[in-house]
Amino acid sequence: MTNPSPTPEQAAAAETPGSAPAPTDNPVTVSGPGTPPAAVPPATASGDGRVPAPRTAGESRRPTLRSDLRASWPDGLVALLITAAVFVLLYVRIRNKTSSTVTVMPFMADAGGFWMYFLSQAFGWSALLWAWGTVILGLMLSGPRPGRLPISAPRLERLHRTTSLNTMALIAAHALLFAGELVRHDTASWNSAVATAFVEAFVPGGYDSGTGRIAIPVGQAALYLAIPLGLLFYVRHRIGPRTWRVLHRCVIVVYVLSVWHTLLYGTNVWYDGWFRTSVWLLQLPIAALLLLRLLRPARRSEKLSARPGAGAGERTRWALRLGGRLAVVAVVVALVAVVATGRDGGRSVPPEDTSSTHNHD
Repeated sequence: MTNPSPTPEQAAAAETPGSAPAPTDNPVTVSGPGTPPAAVPPATASGDGRVPAPRTAGESRRPTLRSDLRASWPDGLVALLITAAVFVLLYVRIRNKTSSTVTVMPFMADAGGFWMYFLSQAFGWSALLWAWGTVILGLMLSGPRPGRLPISAPRLERLHRTTSLNTMALIAAHALLFAGELVRHDTASWNSAVATAFVEAFVPGGYDSGTGRIAIPVGQAALYLAIPLGLLFYVRHRIGPRTWRVLHRCVIVVYVLSVWHTLLYGTNVWYDGWFRTSVWLLQLPIAALLLLRLLRPARRSEKLSARPGAGAGERTRWALRLGGRLAVVAVVVALVAVVATGRDGGRSVPPEDTSSTHNHD
């Protein structure tokens, strides 16, 4: 049985900040709740056979950053509530000495003294969760979708954009609070402390202690790529849809860097165990959706033919597409193995009488 061609909504839903590549160049926006659909003229197919979805009454021609910022506050409020809950959980676990953070950095057993660091961790965890949701939404929009969804495709596309904006805000808050913690515990003058914290938190290579020498630049790379790649969506009509699609494919790299940063430096997942394994488990849906998108792309031009073309360029593109699909299959297999065994080559929990010499500073 052949797969049905994508519906007009599927073909029109575009990728936005933080997603996988989208199936069209002209994403639709969302009208206000309860707005009836407007009468539209018959849709005109584009050059590659895709038909744009109709716009609803009162809808702007293209989504704007201002409109999406206004629409992002409910999602942002939920993110702040989740962050507060995570902070309380981290704080209580530190105070009760049940967190691996106390083993990694014994001096942080003073929960009140390092509250800003734990708040930074809470924002980091919520940023990773929101990034995960943004990527999931992007892959759903750009690949084959279930027949029934709880919300319409345009509303799903707007949710994808707002979660992306909130992800950028959460990442920025995570970094700023980390810098603030460095300032609080610096005994130098205020100006010197701020300058040192800025270098260590925001300049690659500025943090030169322990695992942070690798983990901090990885996190900085995720931050510095996420913001421009996300905001490029709002100027894609200026840079051209083809250029935007090529750049937007790098968003998955931002997410990989975020997970890598977490596994390298997150003291809550410092050692092998169920919590660290859970982080790996959350990557399975993303890998599966990415594989499904590659195997059943919405764009006909992205489908992998049974045989490469005659030209050298066509053969190269065919080989790259085949290699990408095989690489994702290998990632899925590796993730299943890590989740099944609970081992990823990470650190083992030390004996109870052994204290880590890891230095937060």
